[in-house]
Amino acid sequence: MRITIEEDKCCGAGQCVLVAPKVFDQRDEDGVVVLLDAEPPTEQHAAAREAAAVCPAAVIEVHA
Repeated sequence: MRITIEEDKCCGAGQCVLVAPKVFDQRDEDGVVVLLDAEPPTEQHAAAREAAAVCPAAVIEVHA
């Protein structure tokens, strides 16, 4: 699995961080998503997929 994000479209809702805190974080100054692990371990795959699904701005892409 590989994850990509479109930072410039992030609205800073933070849903990704709540769902997958080992994969995503937010910048302190503006809340924009920070990708902590572009190729997370298998045990984080379900959380990463859920984070992509709940992202209100649809900025997270999960590639198989």
